[in-house]
Amino acid sequence: MARYTVLRLLIFFGVLCALWLAQLRGWPLLLLSAVVSAIISVFVLAGPREQVAQKLEEKVTERRERTDDHRTAEDEEDEESQEYTDR
Repeated sequence: MARYTVLRLLIFFGVLCALWLAQLRGWPLLLLSAVVSAIISVFVLAGPREQVAQKLEEKVTERRERTDDHRTAEDEEDEESQEYTDR
C-alpha cells in the first residue's frame, strides 16, 4: 500500500515539475498536475494497484473466516447450554 502511494506521489511531482518548467504557475498548475497524474497512474500503476487490491481482499477474506469461526463457536456453545438447561 505504501509503495503504491509513493509511486502516485512521484508521478504527481514529476508532472508538477514538468508543467512548472513549461511556465505554468498557481492553481492551474496544481489542478492540471492532479488530473494528468491521475490519468497516467491509471495506466502505469495498474500492476501495483492490482497487488494492493489482492492483499486487501485476502485480509477481508481472513477476517470473514475468523468471524464465521467465532460465530460457529458461539452457536455451538449456545446449543450446549440450551441442552444443559433443558434437562
